[in-house]
Parts: sequence; structure tokens; C-alpha cells
Amino acid sequence: MSRSPPPNAGARVACDSLVALATATADGAVLFAKNSDRPAGECQPLVHIAAARHPPGARIRCQYLEIPQVAATARLIGSRPFWLWGFEHGLNEHGVAIGNHTVFSKDPLGAVGLMGMDLVRLGLERAHTAREAAEVISGLIEVHGQGGSGYVDTDWPYHNSFLIADRREAVLLETSDRRWALRRVRDIGSASNHLTIGADWDALADGTIEHAIANDWWDEASDARFDFAAAYRDTSVAPAVVSSGRHRRTCELLTAGRGGLTPAAMRAALRDHYGGLPHPPGCTPADEQYFSVCMHADPVGTTTASLVARLPTGADDLLRAWCSLGSPCVGVFLPTYVDGELPASLTRGGAQPSADSPWWRFKALLTVVEQDWPRYGARVRAYWDEFEQVLAGEADEVEAKAVRLRRAGQSDAAARLLTRFMEANVALALERLERLLGELT
Repeated sequence: MSRSPPPNAGARVACDSLVALATATADGAVLFAKNSDRPAGECQPLVHIAAARHPPGARIRCQYLEIPQVAATARLIGSRPFWLWGFEHGLNEHGVAIGNHTVFSKDPLGAVGLMGMDLVRLGLERAHTAREAAEVISGLIEVHGQGGSGYVDTDWPYHNSFLIADRREAVLLETSDRRWALRRVRDIGSASNHLTIGADWDALADGTIEHAIANDWWDEASDARFDFAAAYRDTSVAPAVVSSGRHRRTCELLTAGRGGLTPAAMRAALRDHYGGLPHPPGCTPADEQYFSVCMHADPVGTTTASLVARLPTGADDLLRAWCSLGSPCVGVFLPTYVDGELPASLTRGGAQPSADSPWWRFKALLTVVEQDWPRYGARVRAYWDEFEQVLAGEADEVEAKAVRLRRAGQSDAAARLLTRFMEANVALALERLERLLGELT
């Protein structure tokens, strides 16, 4: 059976993802963005996994259970809470990007099953397209169910939704234990921490309607098309105010930019505090604006990692993922590439603060800024905006050269170039971070 979380832990429900398909972006590439909102002090470094082949009969240990392994798994970059096997979000070599979100359903959950973060990683490892990733994830939950605590300090399993994109399309997959609904994204879409697929579903798991009728969540005599969210959504643990404003805000930001959306626009969306400070004067947890896209609402959630991915149509173009460690409003999005080798420093970090972990150093910066947002917030943002602008110009040159090398059949040389570029960027960003901390403290 499901277990209610202890006081205050029940609202650990945050995460937002956004996607813009080719018709909605400035250059025709698909854009995917995700904020991972977790406990404020939970370190979330990056991980880079190489493609691999596995022998017949091999098995893989996820967080709480072991399942059969597949014959081949993909190269990928993922963002991993330090104590977990799975990822909050990531991008694989085939151009598939996935993010997950806690959602609340009337179905109970077991003590052991696959976690949402297990499923993100498994989807990235096994899928070549967004549709295939949705099939992987939905198939796994039908067989194994969802379960197991998503928190190191709390025995609390939860249901998940997944926004999944590739170079050409995107889908939203929302779940209730072993049941699910899928909706294809038309041009823009977002996901937060509640079920949003209503009667507009494109596919349902077998038995989803019958299960809802059997539990008196849906009227068998209704002439209306089955509404997944109306039947399965539960607001008894997390009130609607926690996610309603954030979901509305991401939809507004996507709609306002539709037709000209860029990676910079997606990064700005992930940094959004409704256009102002994280918590305006007098704002309380009863107000939607207390829970912004860039979250500062512990114990409900704090943004601890972010990703913006550009998925170009051409298979010979580069897959780019800009990654931020910690709260993106006071941090920097560094360009990373699945084709290169991720700098080792970005993978460091554990339960305790450490000087060699970039995640913990950016956490130290957030702690300083939180002491006086009006005084420090704008200054820190301007500092990193300037750096990101310089990086963007350098990235254009390096990426263009890498593409030329790839098209000339020199993929290894392109990968080495991208690796050197990432290493230089990380070193410079950390140098600037320490300088900034010195100036502020």
C-alpha cells in the first residue's frame, strides 16, 4: 500500500519540463527543457554513460529491483541525485530527451517497484525515438509497477509523468502505478506535478477505463469521452496551488514565444520567478507565486539541476545540452555534448559539501544570494549572463568546426574538440565562481 509522507514531506512534488517542436522554434530544431526540483541540500551531479552491449540473459540492478537487461544500451548524459541509480533528466546519443515529474493518483503504490528516475534512465538507455521511449517506460511499469521511496530520508513512493522528445516529435506520458495515458504534443507542451491528460488522450493502457469504473472514479453510464485526469487525479496530498501556477506559467511563456523560441528563451523560462523575486513580499505557500518555475520552496522543493537540449533535425548535426548545477537563477548553463567526454569535475558530489564538487560550490553561492535577494540577485544574474553570452559565441565556432569534422568522417577528432571545449568552459566557470564568492563574502 502507499504510505503518506511525514509532515512537510508530502509536498515534495516539484519539477517542470517544457518542449517546443520545430514549428515553434526559431531555427526548426526541437527544444527540450527541464528543472529538477528536489530537497535543497541534495547534491545532483551529472553522469556520462558510454554505449554498451550486454550478453544474453544479463540483468540490471535498478534502485530497488533487478530486471532483465537489453542487448544494447545508448551513450547518454544524465542528471542523477547522488544516492540514486536513475536520472531526473537526460539526453542520449539518438537525440531522445526525457524528464520526469511526481504526480498524484488515487491508486496505491507498492513498497518496491521502478522509480520515475529508474524509468528515465532506462528510457534513455533503450530508446531511439520518443515513441520508443514511451513504449519502453509504459511497458516496464505494466510489468514491474512503480514503487520505492524517491527520498533518502522519507519512505514515500510516488507516481510519475514523463515528457519525452526527439528530433521530430514529443509525447507526454502520465501514469498511475501500472496504468498510463499518452498524449502527443502538437507544437508546444509542458508538464508539472499533476495529471493534465483529460479526454484528449491518444492512447491508454489496457484496462485503464475499466479500473476507474470499478473504483467509482468514472461513471460507466457517461456519454463523455473518458477523462484520465478527472478519474485518476488526487489532490489530497499536494494541493493544486503547488503546481497549477507553474504549469500555467510555462504554458504562457511557451505560447508567448511560439514560432521564435530559442535555447536562451528556454533557459530564461527555467529561471523564471513570475518575472520578479523568488518570494514577493507577503507571498505565502497559499499563493501560486510562492511556487515558481525556478523553485525556492523547501521542503516542497528547490531547483537542484536543470537542462536545456537542442535536438536538430539532421542526424549529422550536434546534439547540445546546456546543463546547470543547482538553482539556474544564480547559476550558469554550460554546453555539454553527448559525443565528447564530460569533464570529471561535473560528476563529483555526495551527501556532504565538498570543495571539489561544482554542485556544492554553486549551492554555496545560492546560500549567499538567499541572504539578500534584492542586493545580490540581479548582480549575480548579470555576472553569469555576460559569461553565457561569451560562451555562446565560442560555442558557435567550435560546434561549426565539429560538424565539419563529423561530415568529413572524422568523428573522433570532433569528439576530442568538444571534450577540450567542455573542459575549458568548466575550468573557467569554476574560476569565475570562486572569484564571485570571494567578492560577495
